Amino acid sequence: MGQALETLLSHRHEVLVWDRNLTTGEETQPLEEAARDRQVVVFALPTQPHDELAGRLVPCLQPDALCMSIAKGLDEQGRTAAQVFTQHFGSRIGWGLFYGPMLARELQAGRSGFAVAASHRPEAGARLKALFAGTSLRLQVHEDVQGAAWAAVLKNVYVPLVGAADGLGMGDNMRGFLIATATHELADIVEHQGGRRETAYTLAGLGDLVTSATGASSHHRRIGAELAAGRCGELAASGANIRSEGVHTAAMVRHHAVFDWQRFELFALVCAFLDDPAQLERRLGEYIARRF
Repeated sequence: MGQALETLLSHRHEVLVWDRNLTTGEETQPLEEAARDRQVVVFALPTQPHDELAGRLVPCLQPDALCMSIAKGLDEQGRTAAQVFTQHFGSRIGWGLFYGPMLARELQAGRSGFAVAASHRPEAGARLKALFAGTSLRLQVHEDVQGAAWAAVLKNVYVPLVGAADGLGMGDNMRGFLIATATHELADIVEHQGGRRETAYTLAGLGDLVTSATGASSHHRRIGAELAAGRCGELAASGANIRSEGVHTAAMVRHHAVFDWQRFELFALVCAFLDDPAQLERRLGEYIARRF
């Protein structure tokens, strides 16, 4: 995704890419040096390193700098990127998030992408929108930062369930039911976490959910199908399930009791599926029987 954003922005802006070798820890250059005098810093990386990197950036950035993240997971403490940014940047440095259906390969191929640019500062979202003006990534400014964060993070939990249902040949009607039900429950959780219900229906929630749940190349969707087919061993060996933000998010929500997840039946069903994929058809049938 970082490469896709570089492709979009480098035609009109001076772009400097910072990276770190995960094996050796070697950085392309010191982060503090790379960020000095930069107007915008984009965190195109998982949520886990946000805490360290945001802490390192605070002394280096000017007050009018803008930090934005695309991370759609929780760190090992169960925090969203928005919560990490709140802790480090607060109101001293402008920050926000941008989430939506914006698959990297499609952006690099010149196809359209769409996202919500969410920030407590309306001008920050407007700045990000202006940054991508003239590119194939279209942004909408939104002020419900916490709602957008939880919508983007939690929608990935539901995607493997849709992938599993497709893998088991449950049909198009089942897919439609699961996506509609997941979106409604997502709105409940977003509101429970302090966001606005309607944010779950924006590009950050519903838009990205549909893209991930129906895309033929969706990693999250494929994991669900593989688990439902009983290929748990292959997934564990490849580490694919560990790389899934949805699987990791479900684990962090339960481990840290981020919210009372058992109150939300479909979320709990996904967790039960991830723990014991072989029982999905029975559990899903029982869930539907209770609903109707």
